[in-house]
Amino acid sequence: MPSSHHYQLNEILELIIETNPRKLLDIGIGFGKYGFLSREYLELWESGSVYGSHTRRIDGIEAFEPYLTPLHRLIYDTIFTGDAREILPGLTERYDLILMIDVFEHFTYEDGLKVLEECRRCGRNILISVPRMMSVQDEVFGNPFEAHRYNWRRKDFGFLPDKFFLYNVKSTLCFIGEDSRRISLILKKRNRRKTMVRILELTGLKRPLKYIFRR
Repeated sequence: MPSSHHYQLNEILELIIETNPRKLLDIGIGFGKYGFLSREYLELWESGSVYGSHTRRIDGIEAFEPYLTPLHRLIYDTIFTGDAREILPGLTERYDLILMIDVFEHFTYEDGLKVLEECRRCGRNILISVPRMMSVQDEVFGNPFEAHRYNWRRKDFGFLPDKFFLYNVKSTLCFIGEDSRRISLILKKRNRRKTMVRILELTGLKRPLKYIFRR
């Protein structure tokens, strides 16, 4: 599908916003959802932003050109059309964040490792989302690149030193790169605060919120 499920939107957007990339590459842009959302939340919400100005570089790779519309051309600065396995080795740009959202399962294990190696070369950080339970899928909308080829699991990313996983009921979310430790600590602290607030709500305990947020 040129799309992905909505259950991971909050987590993915949170990771994009915390990474705060000046240059982003979206591999397998499909319907263009994450390019659109990145443009909105990285620019529109930026202090002092000018409406409609492209202050961030957002590029994309799409293997199936019939997916592309005038909206894609409006959102993305540059769209590379073709197989990511062939395009990535020729890129000289250094991106702050590379997205592969529900894309990695379309590569074989061997090809996926090669793509990951190229992404690590031209990207400071990489965000990968793959389905926890991969279905059998051949081409969709006449696109042969839509076929599912390998069911990636957490253990398949185990060799990477600079990574963390974010739980999602539908997806395995893996963040890899130079900012992984910083962002992981931010999310852990935020989750502890949410848990404490929830406990207070459920138990009715009286504890000043400033005490919770100080810890």
